[in-house]
Amino acid sequence: MKVITLVVPCYNEKEMLYTFFDEVTKIASEMRKVRFEFLFIDDGSKDCTLSLLKELKRQDERVRFISFSRNFGKEAALYAGLRSSTGDYVAVMDADLQDPPSLLKEMYRILENEDYDCVATRRATRAGEPAIRSFFAKKFYQVINKISKTEIVDGARDFRLMTRQMVDAILSMNEYNRFSKGLFGWVGFKTKWISYENVERIAGESKWSFGSLMLYALDGIIAFSTAPLIISSILGLVFCVIAFIMIFVVILKTIVWGDPVAGYPSLISILFFLSGIQLFGVGVLGQYLSKLYMEVKNRPIYIEKCTEKDFEGEEYAKSV
Repeated sequence: MKVITLVVPCYNEKEMLYTFFDEVTKIASEMRKVRFEFLFIDDGSKDCTLSLLKELKRQDERVRFISFSRNFGKEAALYAGLRSSTGDYVAVMDADLQDPPSLLKEMYRILENEDYDCVATRRATRAGEPAIRSFFAKKFYQVINKISKTEIVDGARDFRLMTRQMVDAILSMNEYNRFSKGLFGWVGFKTKWISYENVERIAGESKWSFGSLMLYALDGIIAFSTAPLIISSILGLVFCVIAFIMIFVVILKTIVWGDPVAGYPSLISILFFLSGIQLFGVGVLGQYLSKLYMEVKNRPIYIEKCTEKDFEGEEYAKSV
């Protein structure tokens, strides 16, 4: 019997955890030809998420968990889950039930019977999202697909089911600055996409603010494209050419027609404009250097505080 490891990143999910677990175990009981293990990654939650995971472990031996020493972010949680998974297939999904667990049956059927290495999901619409957030999300996918050789599907979710071979390929890239949507596409392998309508959270609130999503999008662009560096270089070249043309025009007007050189306001405007372009170029370069700096330090992607094995030891000691 084949095994599916279900990796579930969690951060302050006390309101959703039991509801989520009830839903996924219901689906697991319907999939009788495969065995499940549920691997929860507690990303340094500040509520009672870890205590609830311990309780789930008492109720169901298929439950495993890893708890971080602090909040390292969802990317670190995904990496930890993939790294600790043992199944023949590995699924990734959020605990907020915005990823319909019922799709797991169709995803497994496709991998077993068709020539695919991964079945991934995407939202058909962004109904329920704020308009400004939807607008910037669409623009992000348009921009990154134009400047990057790695295809990132518009509306792609982290919810997917992968073969062990694909998971091992992703784990072979142990870079510190991770952008999973790009990594899933970069490793290749044959992927089938399933679309579904957007599902609202039934409890709790999203951990992603507009600002954090913008920073995450910037990380994705820097991780999978050098286009910003090229753009800043081109801007520098263009403005050098413009400057030479302007110098030539000023000299010509002064010598031939005797026009006075423009004064203080125009000079200040040009200085501010060119300074802004320079700072933009330095900022772009700084972003790439900062990512390189974090990679060179070679810090661990995450630090474990405890796992279900530590918990099992505690339970044994209590029983004795």
